[in-house]
Amino acid sequence: MWKNLIGLWSSDALLKQAWDQSLDMLELSGQFFSEALISLRGGENESQLKKLKLRDKEINQYQQDVRKKVVTYFSAHQEGADIHTGLVLLNIVIDIERLGDYTKNILDLAISYKKRLVSEDISEELKSIEEEILKRFEKTKKALQTQDANAANSLLKTYREDVSRSSDKIVDEILSGEQDYGSSDKAAAIALYTRYLKRLGSHLKNMTSTIVNPYNTIGYID
Repeated sequence: MWKNLIGLWSSDALLKQAWDQSLDMLELSGQFFSEALISLRGGENESQLKKLKLRDKEINQYQQDVRKKVVTYFSAHQEGADIHTGLVLLNIVIDIERLGDYTKNILDLAISYKKRLVSEDISEELKSIEEEILKRFEKTKKALQTQDANAANSLLKTYREDVSRSSDKIVDEILSGEQDYGSSDKAAAIALYTRYLKRLGSHLKNMTSTIVNPYNTIGYID
């Protein structure tokens, strides 16, 4: 099914442009997250963090352009438009836009907390989640480009263990009092950061699922 979608997107100029822009949008969101991570760990000043947040506007503009192209495609092919194709593409860009939103949340956290958050100084589990999200940006883009169902299934099967459960464990330990990290403000910052990482992983998972899932189960793990 995914190969058929890629073939259709390539056969129509508007959809080809929309698909190419979606991949560019995903690449940009990965760069945005990587830069936010460096800023969080480095304790950048507020003006630099606010400047970096503006990159989210670039991602939003991509989404608007893709939406416009898909709607224009529907309008131009009222009789023969493949609605399923357009909906899948729109699903993908919605998830990419949400990646930008959660990355911006991380920058907001860096602005509010004022201190460096270095994952390896906090817990190996948090460091592992952070590294996994970085890898999943690249792996998700590659799976989409190459239409690799095996890679997609692997990413879906490992999401809970590598991202979801580890994230929940850190937050549960904070809420139960098992871990306080020395101060309430640091514990709150870590809990928020961990949740933002989990949501980033979830939206990457949603995109991966478009390769192997029928439309009604996009975003879910079978």
